[in-house]
Amino acid sequence: MSFFDVRTPFFRPLWRRIAVTAVCLAWALVELATGAVMWATLFGAASAWLAWQFFVAFRLPADNGEDRT
Repeated sequence: MSFFDVRTPFFRPLWRRIAVTAVCLAWALVELATGAVMWATLFGAASAWLAWQFFVAFRLPADNGEDRT
């Protein structure tokens, strides 16, 4: 498993995928509002990548019977 692999059982619930993407996008806007263009670009790109991975290319991981708590 790679560090950037988002296809884990942790992200199975939709609300977690939405929350992670929204927080990243919100932080990009905070950085942009404070004038830190480099950080805003970095977090904006990260939120775009997360949106692609979570909502376009996402496939639910196989359910292997583990506890989901």
